Amino acid sequence: MNILPIDNNVFKKFGPYTLVTGVLLMILGIVGIAFPVLMSLATSIFVTWLLLIGGAFWAIHTYKYSPKSVMDWLKPILLLITGGLLLFYPISGVEAVGLLLALYLLLDAFGSFTLAQSIHPAKGWGWMTFNGVISALLATLFLIGWPTTSLWLVGLYVGISLLFDGWALVTIGWMLRKGEQS
Repeated sequence: MNILPIDNNVFKKFGPYTLVTGVLLMILGIVGIAFPVLMSLATSIFVTWLLLIGGAFWAIHTYKYSPKSVMDWLKPILLLITGGLLLFYPISGVEAVGLLLALYLLLDAFGSFTLAQSIHPAKGWGWMTFNGVISALLATLFLIGWPTTSLWLVGLYVGISLLFDGWALVTIGWMLRKGEQS
C-alpha cells in the first residue's frame, strides 16, 4: 500500500539529481570507511562548529532584541558552552556524537522504510528497504559497544551509512533515468 501517489513527472525531474547526490554520498562514504578516526573527528568538529555558530547567532539576536532578559540569554550561552566543551574535549564529543548517531541511524531506518513503502511498486524500492535494514543494524551494533569504540565506529558507521544511502539513490536514480519506475 502506498502512502503517497507516484507522480512520474516528479520522478523524471528527480532522477538526474538523485544520481549526482548518490555518487557524492558514495564517495564520502568510501572516504569515511577508509579513514574512520578522521571521519569521527570530522563529524564531532562539524557538530561543534554548528553549536558555536548557532550560539553566536542566538547571542547576537538576544543582544539586539532583549539584552536584559536573563532567560533569553540561556539558550545562546548553553549552545556556546556545549560547543566550547566539544571543542576542548573532542574525544568526549565523539562519544556524544556516537549516541546521536545511533539515534540518527534508527530514524534513518524508519525514514528509509517509509520511503520504500511510498515508492513501492516502482523499481528500486527494495534497495531503499535494504538501506533501512543496514541503518537499523548499524544503530544496534553501535549501541552495543558504546562508548569505548566510538572513536573509530562513528567514522566507520557514518561512512557505511553514506555509502548505502548513495548506493540506494544511485540505483533509484539510474532506474528512473532509464524509465523503469513502473
